[in-house]
Amino acid sequence: MPVFNIHHITKYEYDRPVKESVNEIKIYPATDREQEILFQQVNITGDPDILMAKDYWGNMTGMFNLMQSHNELVIETKLIVRTLGPSANPINKETRPEDITKEIQNNLSLLELARPKDIELKEKIFELIAQFQTPDMPVFDIIEKCGQYIYNNFKYIKGITNIETTTKEILELRSGVCQDFAHVMLEVLRYLSIPCRYVSGYICPNTSGLRGEGATHAWVEAWMPGYGWIGNDPTNNVWVTSHHVKLAVGRNFNDCSPVKGTFKGPARQSLSVYVAVSYEDGRSFQDMTKVKMEKIDGTEDPPEYIESFAGQQQQ
Repeated sequence: MPVFNIHHITKYEYDRPVKESVNEIKIYPATDREQEILFQQVNITGDPDILMAKDYWGNMTGMFNLMQSHNELVIETKLIVRTLGPSANPINKETRPEDITKEIQNNLSLLELARPKDIELKEKIFELIAQFQTPDMPVFDIIEKCGQYIYNNFKYIKGITNIETTTKEILELRSGVCQDFAHVMLEVLRYLSIPCRYVSGYICPNTSGLRGEGATHAWVEAWMPGYGWIGNDPTNNVWVTSHHVKLAVGRNFNDCSPVKGTFKGPARQSLSVYVAVSYEDGRSFQDMTKVKMEKIDGTEDPPEYIESFAGQQQQ
């Protein structure tokens, strides 16, 4: 049961003063059967009061306002977490998609997570499914083969996608990072009527090396009757292990964004994200990302009111 120290800093800088910054943060890991939080400290510019509440998906969410004029906004979290690994409950590896459909027919939340988002992608998605699925394949094997297919056929390349890249674009590029691969996997499983959800978090380094280690990360959880949520990481072609630390869950990245909000003022913003993961023995891994901010509109002058949606594309 490893213990990780995680230091995560999100920093917005503005080329002139802004005010009335209203924000939502999802940087509070839940304590569940797979992990326990030993310590967490959150520091925010101006030390505002943070209103805590749970969202629709059960994520602990903080909301705060920074009304006074400021040239930067820094959100820092220091976290100590012990990961417990996947549940020891037995998994019925013979469960078929039709078995899940029968079980969830009266569960609105699971039905929502089993509904595809991009209906226009039906033909492309089923072409992809045909590459790995065989008749009567159990759900467990579908999940595993889907993650394996994405790992083998999509290139892991940073910088060619962003938080607004669509699943259609990812399928055309056949490249991206963990956030993109998770979104592809979600569409595939939902077209097969398997409830699944996006997971944001961190991936902590291990001896074999993992894509995206030491940084924010994303993977997928699928619903298995009699077991619950089971996690698969298509970026690394692995079932979720004790090196994955979960932050939030939802339909997609938008539900799990670590930071999003608005500010008022005619300013341009830049964003940097720093993540450091260290072990009890002192070994440390760090990741620093300068995030390219998308243009808000087609004009040269920045607008008076800006939504700075996502803290960072997950790597």
